[in-house]
Amino acid sequence: MSQPEPPVPAVVPVKPGENAGEQRSIVRRAGVVAAGTLASRVLGLGREQVLAAMFNRLETDAFAIAFLLPNLLRQLLAEGAVQTGVLPVLAATRETEGDAAARELFRRLRGLSLAVLLLVSVLGVVTAPWLVELAASGFHQHAGQFERTVELTRWLFPYIFFMGSAALGLAALNTYNRYLVTAFAPGLLNVSFIACAWYLPALFAARGSERMLALVAGVLLGGVLQVVAQWPSLRAIGMFQLPRIDLAHPQVREVLRRLGPATLGVGVYYVDVLVGRQLLSELPVGATSYYTFALRLCDFPQGIFIMALQAATLPSLSRLAARGDQAELGSTFAFGMRLSLFVAIPASVLLVVLAEPIVVLIFQRGHFDALATRETAYALAAQGLGVAMVSAVRQLVSAFYALGDTRTPPRIAIVGLVVLVAVALSLRPVLGHVGIGLAVTAASLARMLCLWWLLRRRLPSIDTGGVASSAARTLLATVPAGVAGYGLASALTVPEASALYRLVPGSLGCLAFAMVFLASAHFMKHKELAFLLRAVRRRTG
Repeated sequence: MSQPEPPVPAVVPVKPGENAGEQRSIVRRAGVVAAGTLASRVLGLGREQVLAAMFNRLETDAFAIAFLLPNLLRQLLAEGAVQTGVLPVLAATRETEGDAAARELFRRLRGLSLAVLLLVSVLGVVTAPWLVELAASGFHQHAGQFERTVELTRWLFPYIFFMGSAALGLAALNTYNRYLVTAFAPGLLNVSFIACAWYLPALFAARGSERMLALVAGVLLGGVLQVVAQWPSLRAIGMFQLPRIDLAHPQVREVLRRLGPATLGVGVYYVDVLVGRQLLSELPVGATSYYTFALRLCDFPQGIFIMALQAATLPSLSRLAARGDQAELGSTFAFGMRLSLFVAIPASVLLVVLAEPIVVLIFQRGHFDALATRETAYALAAQGLGVAMVSAVRQLVSAFYALGDTRTPPRIAIVGLVVLVAVALSLRPVLGHVGIGLAVTAASLARMLCLWWLLRRRLPSIDTGGVASSAARTLLATVPAGVAGYGLASALTVPEASALYRLVPGSLGCLAFAMVFLASAHFMKHKELAFLLRAVRRRTG
């Protein structure tokens, strides 16, 4: 039986020029989020460097799976719930009913969220062996590896409680356009992780415990710090109240109504993730780590701007949808998509053409040798192809969620799952972990095409030609940038170079790529570059 559609809100007239102001507001908010996320991602790369250099591949394989399992549920029950249900409903409630109603809704959502997160944390600890079997049964082929992963999973699972609580606070702060704390607080996890990974392994080993428990301490401490960092800002907007559970509240019921099909859809996506990790676990030691380190590098450009833009755009899309203004909604969505692709397309090209110099620059030291560099570079090129597609999917899904349509993304996620499994099973025998990376890229492409087609039918006001023209101009500007970056990095690469000199090809190659891309976009009078430059000038006075 199909679920009833939500009531159509009253249309609120939009003042002339309001959409342009909304677009400037999106860029301003995205800039704050991007700055904080940049700091967090730089620290995140430091975290991955410490992990890769100080621990061997058996250890990093185990940690990759143990950290993945609570992270998946965190993204499903925390960030996923925020994006699909909490933030759109909270923003619409504040828009139509005022601040007092929004605060009461948040109080009830907080109570329900904490209860669910506590239950999930306990269940995760109890069912850890079954969860690891589901995600990495191939670890049985290496003595002690499966048991090590189960132990780490049990210790790490309470992380979901703290991060779920932080994600709900993020929804409240973003609704009130307070992005500073939510942008910079995630960096606390990486600071905690680096400090504990650097100083605690020897202490744990001296006491006869698993060295990797030092990483557990860093993760849990980082989760606590992120929650505490939000408290002053939540108190300032009146959202720091005792939680209450009230399932009869109409907006709580609306959030739950949205979360049902949306959770199914996100769950289908995480089936993709689990299938990929299961296939990786059956490959030789290191395959899981190579794939995961490459994924972290792909996350870097996505987190700096793409996810920041998504976080900044969703409240605007939700408000416009609450007003019933389809024309402005389509215009704002197209604007966000153009900006997103302006960053994501060159990021994809950069990660493909400079994959090995980048991996050498970031990772090659300590336990991370030349073999690990080569295998991670192959994985990075395969996954880097999909960065632009993942960026587009994020923007498309946000538009559906803002419209209250949480059923379409799950259906399309099933299409992506079928594509991933088919391509992965075809390519893994020949390409190993690289084939699985290419399968993920193919699945992202399938999701992007299907979602775009369906949203275009839902919002005819979207300027498809403008988005396509902008993307084509961006891609054209990356051609000379790719040639310049690859050529310079290749010319500077020297066999058996010193550890210090190995940093040169990757850093100068990336710099050359960025400079030539910006020069090319400026020469082509790219509108998105001009808009971003104007935003920077306004911010700098």
